[in-house]
Amino acid sequence: MSNVNLNTSALDKLKLDDLDQYIESLPNAEESLIHVLHHAQKLFGYLPHNVQLYVARKVGISAAKVNGVVSFYSFFIEEKPGKHNIAVCMGTACYVKGAEQVLKTFLDTLEIKKGQVTPDGMFKVSDVRCIGACGLAPVVTVGEKVYGYATKDLALEIIEKYRGEENGN
Repeated sequence: MSNVNLNTSALDKLKLDDLDQYIESLPNAEESLIHVLHHAQKLFGYLPHNVQLYVARKVGISAAKVNGVVSFYSFFIEEKPGKHNIAVCMGTACYVKGAEQVLKTFLDTLEIKKGQVTPDGMFKVSDVRCIGACGLAPVVTVGEKVYGYATKDLALEIIEKYRGEENGN
């Protein structure tokens, strides 16, 4: 493992060992930065700043360059996700058909702000620019599942459905 000190748990050290091996297996890690970041996100579930710094040091590039790549591509996650990540499309078609009210319903019901994770770690609610399903506007996704024609009532049903699954219902 690299000599970078991240004040990590034993589990994280195993993940860092795996990441080290992956980076060392590449002929040119800097040219494969996106692959390295995908691997790191697969291991950690997201890319917090300390992992980005670790990658930068291991690959031999600036932390700013790593963060620039992470923040540019939407498939990289910098904040710890919830177990169920809810995204409300705020593109034009969704917005004019009431997406703002759907988003507000999620946030008010879960008692969080946009981008926050619920205290139990179960939900995270975000808005996104476009999901690409304008014909179903307004659109909500929970993980990979798409819900079209979203309403305030559907938002409440979604929360109840995923909470029920957690409780074995």
